[in-house]
Amino acid sequence: MLTTSQRSCVSGFAIAVAVILATPASAEMVDYKADLNGATEVPPTTSKATGTLTASYDTVSKKITWKGSYTGLSGDATAAHFHGPAEPGTNAGVVLPIPAAKSPIDGSATLTDAQAADLAAGKWYVNVHTAANKDGEIRGQLVKGK
Repeated sequence: MLTTSQRSCVSGFAIAVAVILATPASAEMVDYKADLNGATEVPPTTSKATGTLTASYDTVSKKITWKGSYTGLSGDATAAHFHGPAEPGTNAGVVLPIPAAKSPIDGSATLTDAQAADLAAGKWYVNVHTAANKDGEIRGQLVKGK
């Protein structure tokens, strides 16, 4: 039989273990950057436009948040998207639309496990479309680090 003191100690230990196990895992933030230009479009464009997009991905909530800007397009942006899975130099379908294509752009979304895996593997790119370049005027592959 346990004494009152021993029962209190065991109860306290059990509560401490329960609190530790119930604490959510700490988030890891992974930063990405894309430098956008016409030369990396597939096929390349002659556009002199340039841009940059930075993104942060929270591995626990699976939320990606991005900010970007560009300048020098041949006309107004008609759309902007994240595409994948694709290695540099290859095209892929849209995985995530960027709702407002006008610079500066920002937003956030929650990714699926498959999308997160492709992003982590470096298989996402972002591009900006114009009327003169319907398939994309400038593009940049998302790479880890800022």
